Amino acid sequence: METRNLKYFLAVVDAGSVTRAAEVLDIAQPALSQALTRMERDLGVKLFERTRRGAQLTAAGEAIVEDIRLSVARIDSASHRAREIGAQRGGRLTIGFVSAALFGLLPRAIAALRSEVPNVELALREMSNAEQASALEKGGIDIGLLHTPVAVGGRMREKLIVRERLLAVLPSSFAIGGDGRVGLRDLSEAGLVWFPSDQLPVIRAGILSAFRKAGCEANVVQDANRSLTVLACVAAGCGASLLPQSATAVQFTGVRFCDVRDGDNLPPFELSAIWPMRSRPTLADRFAALLEA
Repeated sequence: METRNLKYFLAVVDAGSVTRAAEVLDIAQPALSQALTRMERDLGVKLFERTRRGAQLTAAGEAIVEDIRLSVARIDSASHRAREIGAQRGGRLTIGFVSAALFGLLPRAIAALRSEVPNVELALREMSNAEQASALEKGGIDIGLLHTPVAVGGRMREKLIVRERLLAVLPSSFAIGGDGRVGLRDLSEAGLVWFPSDQLPVIRAGILSAFRKAGCEANVVQDANRSLTVLACVAAGCGASLLPQSATAVQFTGVRFCDVRDGDNLPPFELSAIWPMRSRPTLADRFAALLEA
């Protein structure tokens, strides 16, 4: 059945008569009657009983009217969405992100995208590095904001957004030096709260190396798979940690940030965007262009 005929059917239902529906639709009454007759013939059932008082739904008509309303609404919605996407005013974008992206970067980029593409539909997924790499390969997300270096299979684009230094994250009661800093040995003695080894293996290896160069070992005493979980564990006295400078945007009771006195060998903490390479411009390309530190 044609969508137009479905709309004609609903117009008659709402108007209560073919004559009034024809006036609302601004078409000739015979044309509307013929369209309804074709619809009834296609379905093999009678939809209306015509009386002097108008047109009343039959039992068959009553049975399908709400389904038709829903179908027409979905068709109209799909048509609108297609036009919006064609005019680059809409579309759907699934974004994966690590916790560090929440500290200013992601909100700014979303606001900028919504300004440029007002009818964009966003799906936001907080995920670990490993989860995002898998989702990018399988098409589960359109773009990922994650820590690099990381291995992602397939033809991908990559944009480095920010490279930050690591700061010490300490319980509020932790004693620091007169210079307002701590040393790697202090962190080693406190024990580290850090991400699981399969999440950020390259950064973890760089941290372990920096501790060895300082003459001590990084003692990981607690795994935590999100930045907020790291902060909670430090506040609870589980140990100390190392997080990028952007994490200071979070006002978390019970923790303090400070510089690492001998932290020159600590690896930088990179946040990058990775998304599939396509032959035509995509919403992911547009979003990536808006990502700025």
